[in-house]
Amino acid sequence: MKKILAGAAALLGTAVSAQAADMAVKAPYLKAPVAMVYDWTGFYIGVNAGVGIGRDYTRLVVPPSFEASYLNPQGGLGGGQIGYNWQVQNAFFGALVFGAEADIQGTGMRDSYTCLLGCTVGVNSQFSQKLDWFGTVRGRVGIATGPVLTYVTAGWAYGSVKTTLTETIGTTGAFASNQNRGGWTWGSGIEASLGGNWTGKIEYLWFTLGDRLDLFTLNGIPQAMSTDIREQIFRVGLNYRIGGNGAAYVPPPASNWTGFYLGGNIGSGIGRDRTALSAAGTTEFFNLSPDGFNGGVQAGYNWQAANWVFGLEADIQGSSQRDNRACVASCNPVALFAAYDASLPWFGTARGRVGYSVGSTLFYATGGYAYGSIKTKIAYNLGTGVGNVEFSNTKGGWTVGGGIETPFTFLVGVLGNNWTSKTEYLYVDLGTQTGVFAGPGALVAANSTQVHEHIFRTGLNYHFNSPVVAKY
Repeated sequence: MKKILAGAAALLGTAVSAQAADMAVKAPYLKAPVAMVYDWTGFYIGVNAGVGIGRDYTRLVVPPSFEASYLNPQGGLGGGQIGYNWQVQNAFFGALVFGAEADIQGTGMRDSYTCLLGCTVGVNSQFSQKLDWFGTVRGRVGIATGPVLTYVTAGWAYGSVKTTLTETIGTTGAFASNQNRGGWTWGSGIEASLGGNWTGKIEYLWFTLGDRLDLFTLNGIPQAMSTDIREQIFRVGLNYRIGGNGAAYVPPPASNWTGFYLGGNIGSGIGRDRTALSAAGTTEFFNLSPDGFNGGVQAGYNWQAANWVFGLEADIQGSSQRDNRACVASCNPVALFAAYDASLPWFGTARGRVGYSVGSTLFYATGGYAYGSIKTKIAYNLGTGVGNVEFSNTKGGWTVGGGIETPFTFLVGVLGNNWTSKTEYLYVDLGTQTGVFAGPGALVAANSTQVHEHIFRTGLNYHFNSPVVAKY
């Protein structure tokens, strides 16, 4: 009996072991859910608004002299865009997005400040320029990290620019140069999902509508006016994606933005510095327009309440912005002239930030205190001999702007997930620089310059709290 029971137990043990082994081989398993990859492919339509500024170098020849400076039409703009994106996977870059976009804009960009040739009641040349509308047709190429697209863009630009010269030399006459013109454009931007089929973007565009030379006779004097038409646009936009998987895509939770961060940035700037030169009973009005590259570092701290983010940030920037092409007061090298060389060697800001985090993307507005170094050199002969003068001041003022910040996932495997990238626009007002200067023996002139700068830059931040980085 014991042998029988022992045999039965052994048989039962073998059967159970076999069944367990069989279950181990054939047992079903469940995969972890995979998040839907955001796909940018498809049509979209949208609207945009922003500001624009021209840097249109204009030279007026009234023999035997000429005067030259920049016309800076500036103002708000708004319009609409339509486009299509194709998203493809690439072994090195990940998700690449190729697109085509067309837009049309109305603008309030105007400038009627410039008045040359002495600008007295009896002798003056008053300039007025406006850009009523423009449009572009562009290609876009970008890298998508889930619901965030960073891109560059370029293509064809077209628009209408009207330049009017009203001149008094004994009598008063007017000449208008008005033409629809074509040129080319390039720029960059960042676009991010706002939830559902909606996306928001911030974008910079530079475009040219070519160079124009007009020959005409005004007040009985043959004259020539040349204008180089160069415009810069800073705008935000809202797009609605038609189709695609935006409505089905579930965005990641809001990133944890709380904590300290350090970073660097690089970008460009353009000035619209209203300037007045008074000498020998006359006052001429014109624009200095220093432009160039900026680069520097920033540090800040964020506090977060749900999706709202509040922060403080300070930055310091080196700058190559310069304008050495303005020449007024007849600009006759053997008689009277005042040739300018204006620069912004450095500037900085201390700002507050208020933003809203949509998934891992932070949309924010910013504003606060600005300060910087202003240098203005003038080589001149105002009837008392040739001289040189330099005004150099550190001035304080204010700044306002906005931007988009998002996790920098392109080199996460190398740099880690503490990094974010940002794209930002700032308007900077540094107040007014004034100075007087003298020729041999007597006070002869006074200069006044209002310093207004437009800054567009991109940067990287390192966050010490490792903000949430979504995996795509």
